[in-house]
Amino acid sequence: MTQPAVDGPAQHAPESAQPQRPAQPQTPSEHHRGRGRAAWVKAAVIAAAGIPVGLLWWLLAPSGLNLLTGNPDLATGTNTATWLPRDLVLAGLCLLAGCIAGSFVSGSKHQQPTTGTVLLVVLAGAAGALIAWGTGVLSAQWWGAPADTSASASVAFSLRSYAVLALWPAAIALAIFLNSLFPGSGGKPRD
Repeated sequence: MTQPAVDGPAQHAPESAQPQRPAQPQTPSEHHRGRGRAAWVKAAVIAAAGIPVGLLWWLLAPSGLNLLTGNPDLATGTNTATWLPRDLVLAGLCLLAGCIAGSFVSGSKHQQPTTGTVLLVVLAGAAGALIAWGTGVLSAQWWGAPADTSASASVAFSLRSYAVLALWPAAIALAIFLNSLFPGSGGKPRD
């Protein structure tokens, strides 16, 4: 069989003056360094998230700015009924931040985070919780009304239950664990 004739000259794409080099694959050490650098950046973002979480804690919590309830009876720390809700507001914020951070670093169906990355981001979550606590207390000292703490140190904007600080790193670890058990399909059917 013969091919049909083509009318006119054949058209070719213009060739570039530079010869095209094939893309060089990354060596395993370059790939590991890139992943390590990304893990440190994620950890820094998680720890730095403690600043807005601490500000939100002071803005929302009773005996802080009290925007969550707006109840004037809960505006000061002299009312002992504010102590538990104040801690619970920080607990909820830490839990939310931990879930978001855990899903942020949990990886994909085909690429789970390394053990080192998990440890790094869990430690970053602990640092974020400490930063949030410090930021909330500092915000109360700067912008809040002075409090007479002679009766109890809890009258000042503070945290009574330090176990709340463990919620952020625990939520990160739990989110990563659950993602490794039930990886998302990314909108594609599972194999």
